[in-house]
Amino acid sequence: MTPAKNAPRRLMRQLHEIMASADVAEERLNRVVHLVASNMVAEVCSAYFIRDSDVLELFATEGLKSEAVHITKLRVGEGLVGLVASAGTSLNLSDAQSHPKFAYRPETGEEIYKSLMAVPILRSGKVVGVLVVQNEASRHYSDEEEEALQTVAMVLAELVVSGDLLIAQDQKDGNMDRAIVSRFDGLVFAEGLAEGVAVMHEPKVEIIEHLSEDYALQQRNLDKGFNSLLAQIDEIMSAEDIIHHGEHREILDVYKLFARDKGWRSKIEDAIESGLTAEAAVEKIQIENRSKMMKTEDPYLRERLSDLDDLANRLIRHLMGKAGTAANKKLPDNAVVIARNMGPAELLDYDRDKLNAVILQEGSSTSHVAIVARALGIPMVGQVDTGILDVDEGAQIIVHGLDGEIYISPPPEILESYRDTIAARTKLLARYDDMRDKPVVTKDGVQIELVINGGLAMDIEGMHRTGASGVGLFRTEFQFMISKTLPRVHPQAEFYKSIIEAAGAKPVTFRTLDIGGDKEVSFLKRDHEVNPALGWRAIRIALDRPALLRYQLRALITAAAGTTLNVMFPMITDVNEFRFAKTILEKELDRHRKNSRPLPKEIKVGTMLEVPSLVWQLDELLPIADFISIGSNDLMQFFFASDRENPKLNQRYDTLSPPALNMLRFIVDKCSHHNVPLTLCGEIGGKSIGALALIAIGLRRLSVAPAAIGPVKMMIRSLDFSMIQPFVGELLSRSDSDIRGQLKSFAKDHNIRI
Repeated sequence: MTPAKNAPRRLMRQLHEIMASADVAEERLNRVVHLVASNMVAEVCSAYFIRDSDVLELFATEGLKSEAVHITKLRVGEGLVGLVASAGTSLNLSDAQSHPKFAYRPETGEEIYKSLMAVPILRSGKVVGVLVVQNEASRHYSDEEEEALQTVAMVLAELVVSGDLLIAQDQKDGNMDRAIVSRFDGLVFAEGLAEGVAVMHEPKVEIIEHLSEDYALQQRNLDKGFNSLLAQIDEIMSAEDIIHHGEHREILDVYKLFARDKGWRSKIEDAIESGLTAEAAVEKIQIENRSKMMKTEDPYLRERLSDLDDLANRLIRHLMGKAGTAANKKLPDNAVVIARNMGPAELLDYDRDKLNAVILQEGSSTSHVAIVARALGIPMVGQVDTGILDVDEGAQIIVHGLDGEIYISPPPEILESYRDTIAARTKLLARYDDMRDKPVVTKDGVQIELVINGGLAMDIEGMHRTGASGVGLFRTEFQFMISKTLPRVHPQAEFYKSIIEAAGAKPVTFRTLDIGGDKEVSFLKRDHEVNPALGWRAIRIALDRPALLRYQLRALITAAAGTTLNVMFPMITDVNEFRFAKTILEKELDRHRKNSRPLPKEIKVGTMLEVPSLVWQLDELLPIADFISIGSNDLMQFFFASDRENPKLNQRYDTLSPPALNMLRFIVDKCSHHNVPLTLCGEIGGKSIGALALIAIGLRRLSVAPAAIGPVKMMIRSLDFSMIQPFVGELLSRSDSDIRGQLKSFAKDHNIRI
């Protein structure tokens, strides 16, 4: 039975009376489940709460056997209740017992109930319990009923916030001593080692008042909150390092669009009308958005979840008079910031001189905040267990941003070991800095050129800091990935010009759009592809949508007026594709000439070599190309037919095996014969042992991440080329599949720093 139109307000009033009463927490809980059962015409309403981190315990029920209370327990992930707790999303079933996850508990007497609806009880985005209704008849609960149950679940979270409910039960059970987890594992989003003290990114703001009948007051509070939020975003955007065009500003422009979204605000206003306070209404819509977006398969939308969460959390803090994060407070000199998630704007709020590392309970290595962290050189570890959010502020903490380990209040022996590791790394980094202006040359005089891969304005700072001689690969797609619409020519040109000017006399090679595959853009709708890495991506999109490429080339030509423009095309598989792309470039150059616009003084056009088919067309390609860049990441995965993103295939092939290196040597020889400059971009060149092998087969220009410049340069300066070349040549004549170990032994025996 769907509630009547005024039922939500009536339910809110009754809930308000119960929660405001002087009854003990357990009695209030019992009254709530009784209220829900009668209001929703359900035979059963039960409340489960999580104890001991992964056990759901039945705390109250209306309809199941009363003796099951505190006896019935399920692990998170076990049964339908456990499924809701693990997924953090609602479940609505007309025949619950036919569901494969159904787990029968005989002490409850629930075998007579067919239909079930369960919603998570959330506290600060974390599941702390599950609220369930059941009926004997087979039925599908309406959207209005599900929404009502979610609202009740929000209010029940108050019992967890106060601690009364769980503490009281712990006292009954004699279970007051909880084990403290001191070690966490996560995924490395940005490399580095750090020691410091824990700082919670957001103040632990708990919504205490969920219900209000003064709708006009709550609407006024919402207006004030939104005004304050937008003013804060404007203030961030006016900061000196954000004000110029670039990725930061692009990200924040999208961020501001979210904040001004009328649909979001309208939903919050409707929730207030149902009887919630302004802050509880924001949290309710936040929970709904999170539930919907976690179900989507669209990676772009899932990654935007952190931006939406960031906004909702900011708005709640403004509404509760607790605006600002730890970035607005006085930070310790060695802060390790812990957050459930954060947007890039919030990371940029922090004093970078005092921020040692960031730990995210959620996050993604491809998210905006992770990209910015890497560019700033801030160690970041994400996808950490939820217990990280319960760490006490000020606790000593170690972040191993090379293997994803985190230690809280580590014992002396671990602390000493990690301090030694950090000290050794600090000395090593200092040695890299000392080499900044020294030539990249082997002991016997062979010159090697080291340039960087980048895609952010901040990467140019990394180029200057490391002494790299230029940018061998500047990825242009980031501007497009963060924009809801196709970026116009002028903003593109302004950004590219800022990169050229920041690089000074050092060359920058711009790669045209490499979107598609794992790089989604919101303004270009694409069909689902079974294997997107081999699908409609990069130059294939550009040639099918030539206006996209023409706009970008127009912007690049404009930006490079009076200087040298180095441009290359990605994912070329056939020489005719390269010719077609060059024809589009010529059309744009003719357009500039006809309009009497200033042109670059020189234009060099090259291609990425990422597809094996192009290797066998080099004699036709090289006479019409100014340069070639090997994209080793893609080239190797296509060469070995192994998806590099699939963890099951990590050990399936070795980029330093004879077949791979022989193919690369073939490319080197062809480019040398045609006198065409060759660069290798990719992970193989960013590791010292890989760079050693590449130099031995004839590579003289490597484009790597800024952080790899120091270690690779140190290796080169300790290398005697006349000795390594014949050694590697002899290795490649064998059929051995593993020469990596022999290379390492050679390096050790000849004091080559790897």
